[in-house]
Amino acid sequence: MTQAPASHPHRITIVGGGAGGLELAVRLGKKLGKKNKAQVTLVDAARTHLWKPLLHQIAAGTMDSHTDELEYLALARNYHFRFRLGRMDGLDRGKKEIYLAPTCDEENNEILPRQAIPYDTLVLAIGSQSNDFGTPGAQEHCIMLDSPAAAERFHQRLINSCLRAQTKAKLPGQAPFTVTIIGGGATGVELSAELHMTARIMSTYGLANFDPGKDLRIVVVEAAPRLLQALPERLSSAVAHELQSLHIEILTSERVVEVTKDGVRMADGTFIQSELVVWCAGIKVPDFTRNLDGLDVNRLNQLMVRRTLQSTRDASVFAIGDCASCPQGDGKPPVPPRAQSAHQEAMLLARSLMRMLEGKPLREFTYRDYGSLVSLGEYSAVGSLMGAIARGSVFIEGHIAKWMYWWLYKRHQIAVSGWFRTWLVTWAEAINWARNPRIKLH
Repeated sequence: MTQAPASHPHRITIVGGGAGGLELAVRLGKKLGKKNKAQVTLVDAARTHLWKPLLHQIAAGTMDSHTDELEYLALARNYHFRFRLGRMDGLDRGKKEIYLAPTCDEENNEILPRQAIPYDTLVLAIGSQSNDFGTPGAQEHCIMLDSPAAAERFHQRLINSCLRAQTKAKLPGQAPFTVTIIGGGATGVELSAELHMTARIMSTYGLANFDPGKDLRIVVVEAAPRLLQALPERLSSAVAHELQSLHIEILTSERVVEVTKDGVRMADGTFIQSELVVWCAGIKVPDFTRNLDGLDVNRLNQLMVRRTLQSTRDASVFAIGDCASCPQGDGKPPVPPRAQSAHQEAMLLARSLMRMLEGKPLREFTYRDYGSLVSLGEYSAVGSLMGAIARGSVFIEGHIAKWMYWWLYKRHQIAVSGWFRTWLVTWAEAINWARNPRIKLH
């Protein structure tokens, strides 16, 4: 008598290898993939992972992306999941398949054809991108700090401009090289401080005609009444005071209406002539989520999910991180799109999916705000801690805040690579810090 073929393990497909998606893939790979209880597949358009809060350091050159990138294929081998390269652009919920666009190289030669990947459970963790709000010229003339490639492109333009300044004779009354940062959130604020530090260090490497105090102008433009509008006012005030001490210009309650190749125009007619413009204001999810086979999305293209992180239209489709709009209840706004949200959702969903395979009910997500930290390069860091430390919040700054900011990254490394590998990587980072220039000069 011929036996029927064994059914395949439950297929969990995760789209997006950012902080939440990668942590989820690693956790499920170790718990389910290793024991063949499920087939875990991670899909991403890039070949390597870099923690997104580090992009401002890559842009400023205070971190080399190549030393901190993690190879998805290597992680997949080490932690018992599969990796598929490609950018998702479609979904068929009836067939339970996602579709990946063809992957091409820099010369537009096809590397991978269009693909269809099946799933039993689908987790969307595709993150977010900058939202230019339809501002004329923004796409053409701004660098959107969304990816390591964009951060590297900004860094190259910064280095080239400083080298150019070295060979040019200064003219009387010549305007300084101006970098305008649109958006006074955490990314914009942290980038401005890192740029100031980079310019100061760079002037020590033989750039005789480049004086960071006179030849570089950094302007932060924010439409809200203050920087870091989503964070406590005390933290915002401390950051503004620190940036002003570095002679970084802060323009609040200013709305950008146009970006040209020569600079940025405000609603009141003011024009800031700029050699480099970076857009760090607002987020939205990639537009293709609007057409994901009928799944509900909000005005930012975020997928609407229940407290279980399941989409409102399909119980087999989940979403976590920036691409998900998860309710908190009790009249509170949805879970904020922050790195700590993605981490918490990934950890909860890993436990929930393991319970689901055992026939147990899913758990509901409860967001815990542990506070906020903002790094200002080597100058300082400020933050507010919440949760178990005290009722309300505790304001911190200086070395304590800098160490806690560093620990946030280490916690992500531990979640992905484990304690031992993170320990080894930390020693390697210390050796590289002593061996290499303080900033990337190419």
